[in-house]
Amino acid sequence: MILASWRTIAWLVRRADVVLEVVDARDPMGTRSRRLERLVNALGKRLLVVINKADLVPREVAEKWKRIFEDMGLPAVYMAAREHKGTRKLRVAIRRVAGDIKPVVVAVTGFPKTGKSSIINALKGRHAASTSPIPGSPGYTTHVQLYRIGSSMYMLDSPGVIPVEGDSLEAVIRGRPPELLRDPVNPAIELLRRALRYNPRAVIDAYGIEERDPLRILELIALRRGWRYKLTGEPNIDEAARQVIRDYHEAKLNFYVPPEEYLASRGRGEEWV
Repeated sequence: MILASWRTIAWLVRRADVVLEVVDARDPMGTRSRRLERLVNALGKRLLVVINKADLVPREVAEKWKRIFEDMGLPAVYMAAREHKGTRKLRVAIRRVAGDIKPVVVAVTGFPKTGKSSIINALKGRHAASTSPIPGSPGYTTHVQLYRIGSSMYMLDSPGVIPVEGDSLEAVIRGRPPELLRDPVNPAIELLRRALRYNPRAVIDAYGIEERDPLRILELIALRRGWRYKLTGEPNIDEAARQVIRDYHEAKLNFYVPPEEYLASRGRGEEWV
């Protein structure tokens, strides 16, 4: 995974007409980048929010998130790129957002683990061919390929992987690999708390563990897999924590934030992260 700098993200946005901001349907607001949205607006480009991984939430939940974004003035569409579902809807949405712009050039951006590469592959399809290389941003890529993905529609084949920001839990939700965390235990504990809150069966389904205390869950995961600290022989909860984070990224530990909770927080005037 190559993280782009904001300089590179700006480079991509400048060369696009429509920017796709890919978010995770399990936590769209947590994987949304307001900094990206401000950049797109400042550069006079058009934004389309793509709520990906919609196969991991009920359809009515994806529909509600779509309406929430649209109520904020942000065009949105939901899909499941990994399952190759919703690609046609995405193409229609791109054309709708582009309006009279022809040909339209599309850039795909988003935090790690939101499925940007799957969306790029879905848009390219089996028969897409590059039309020309475009000089890239130094230190990021030698060149970016411009692919024709439809009649008068082109795509920059370079996923803009937004630099991960926020506290440790936010960083995990936004796709930071557990190997890059100094302390994986605290965000894993918070992740397990969320899982138990939003899906009481999440831990049972993922690990066969009925315990409700997050720290104890980490200990049991470590014991079941034979992970122990060499010096003390105690359960290696650091390795268990890293596994929990990986399992969330890979949707093995599965839960989603209900849109009603976001709406309720907005009604109370709370800032949502």
